[in-house]
Amino acid sequence: MRFLPLACLALVPLIGCATTTEQHLTPVQSSHVPFVPPSAFVKRKLTGPVQHIVIIVQENRTFDNLFHDYPGADTASSGMTSDGKVVHLRPEGLEKQYVIDHSAASMFIACNGSAPGQNCLMNGFNNVESFGGPKYPEYVYVPKTETKPYFDLAQEFVVADRMFQSHLDESFVSHQYIIAAQADSAVDLPTSSIWGCDGGVHDTVATIASDRSYGSSEQACFDYTTLGDELDSADLTWRFYTSTVDGDGGEWSGYQAVKHIRYGQDWSTDVITPQTQFFNDLSAGNLANVTWITPVCETSDHVNCGGDLGPHWVSTLVNAIGESQFWDTTAIFVMWDDWGGLYDHVAPPYEDYDGLGFRVPLLMISPYAKSNSVTHTQYETGSILRFVEDQYGLAQLSASDTRANDPAADPAAFDFSQKPRKFKPVQTMFTPQFFMSRPYDSRPPDDQ
Repeated sequence: MRFLPLACLALVPLIGCATTTEQHLTPVQSSHVPFVPPSAFVKRKLTGPVQHIVIIVQENRTFDNLFHDYPGADTASSGMTSDGKVVHLRPEGLEKQYVIDHSAASMFIACNGSAPGQNCLMNGFNNVESFGGPKYPEYVYVPKTETKPYFDLAQEFVVADRMFQSHLDESFVSHQYIIAAQADSAVDLPTSSIWGCDGGVHDTVATIASDRSYGSSEQACFDYTTLGDELDSADLTWRFYTSTVDGDGGEWSGYQAVKHIRYGQDWSTDVITPQTQFFNDLSAGNLANVTWITPVCETSDHVNCGGDLGPHWVSTLVNAIGESQFWDTTAIFVMWDDWGGLYDHVAPPYEDYDGLGFRVPLLMISPYAKSNSVTHTQYETGSILRFVEDQYGLAQLSASDTRANDPAADPAAFDFSQKPRKFKPVQTMFTPQFFMSRPYDSRPPDDQ
């Protein structure tokens, strides 16, 4: 990580500033940044307190790993192995790069329950396949020196310590759940690196059956209704800010695997690259009713990527929104899409054949969010979609968002009767210009 000069820190203690080197970098432009007129961001007039919802998606961390020893939250400092050994969680920085398998099969191994992924003993993580990293690479946590921006956001707003994946496995399915609350029973990864419709009929993905056994394969291209479709029908706006990556045939977006969006008008107007275009749109006074923002590899928090910029990427996004004209009407959710093979001590509840998966962090940030609150309400990926649906009067999409608790109804999370509180910037190392000026990282933020 690059550190700021002392003079810079003295001048701008809260929002950071760019170094001389950073100021002379040239932003890299993408070929897929459509011209979006300001009028495209203004359709149906909303009157409620929340008119903009931003979903910031990070990668592959459990609660015990990222929020180790957070005050008031349910965390563990050690875990059990399958042979009864107690392993103390050891600090391992975000910059450490290694691989841990986190397929559905690995989830069942780590769970070590009486049936696949059920009645979990949570003591089989040592048997999950891994490559590189320290001894017991699953049993680690990120030191507070690196997670401080996340801790600061949690202390200013809300952190949920009972947030679970709505599904059992990896990021391909994760990124279907964040846009559609389902994945048509798909499990694990497609057979090619093209995670979506551009892979053609031979790009298939396995399915998971009602007894959690592996079923037949299907094409990794779906045609179900997504949250984006519902927003379109309701005359509301949405944007999915992402990156162009090597080897997957296009943008790193769940919408790439939804046929009518991949080959429809939304693809050219609502899927935006690079994701740093968000800063330009926001500063121009343009924010959609629903926004997804995905990272690049170096800002993703993924152990495969070995980058430690994630906490500063997230806090810079939050600061930009908080200091914009939209703060009083916005709710921000920061989520991590799956467990990434890392240890967590809380056993996931059994809801259905595809869920729930392991516990992951969730931050809720808004002028209507409680301050320094830890909520113990059970949430899942579908809860974020449920919040959107309930705020905007949209229908549920699947079993996940139908059963999911809506954070708006949680007294430990939101109070919409309160006067919107003033935003206090979170201390971070960098400004938007730093991220807009980075050499383009075309690696997938997650290829597992």
